[in-house]
Amino acid sequence: MSDEVRLLPPDLLDLPIGEALFTQRAIRKFKPDQISDEQLKILLDAASKAPNGGNLQLARFLVIRDPARIRAFGKLYKEAWWAKRREGPGWTTIEDIPKSEKTFRSAAQLADEIGEAPVIVLAFAVVSADLGHSVLPAVQNLLLAARALGIGSTLTTLHDVVLPRVFEMFEIPDRAQFYGCIPLGYPRGKFGTTPRRPTAETTYWDTWDRPPPWR
Repeated sequence: MSDEVRLLPPDLLDLPIGEALFTQRAIRKFKPDQISDEQLKILLDAASKAPNGGNLQLARFLVIRDPARIRAFGKLYKEAWWAKRREGPGWTTIEDIPKSEKTFRSAAQLADEIGEAPVIVLAFAVVSADLGHSVLPAVQNLLLAARALGIGSTLTTLHDVVLPRVFEMFEIPDRAQFYGCIPLGYPRGKFGTTPRRPTAETTYWDTWDRPPPWR
């Protein structure tokens, strides 16, 4: 076993885990400031330490840093985002999105601006069995490590209408299964707590619909 897989947490990841968990939020507006190779290595090292089925380590990450490639990807991402909205609520322009739908409006802005993000990470599984779900803990590790470094992130996806072109653009092999898109950048805005339903409403105890012993 190489020294690489036994890495200890770097000193830069010194944010208490509780603060990271409770102040992590979807960041969709980024400054143009660049993210260093050292920081990206920390994020990918953190992702590699996540639990995964059978220790098969099927997760693969494609890091996109070249500005021209990011801009080209951004056009496909915007097409994909609006394709999903047409299939769902039937929105075709920003004016169609109700002003009360702040999250969707923010996501629409990301679709407009993702081509200017400093870094895009695409998450895949090299699937030899139905264990691709092991990619998701690795993604969450990456998101938490980004939070600890003060880097904004969010997990988003793509529509099937653009996936073949994304695979062609980045020479991704057919055996790779796409799991998510993670734009990265220093936030224009703040981290902080997010409104969530009380866990007393989303947790059941021993049997379905039986509430937990807290309110």
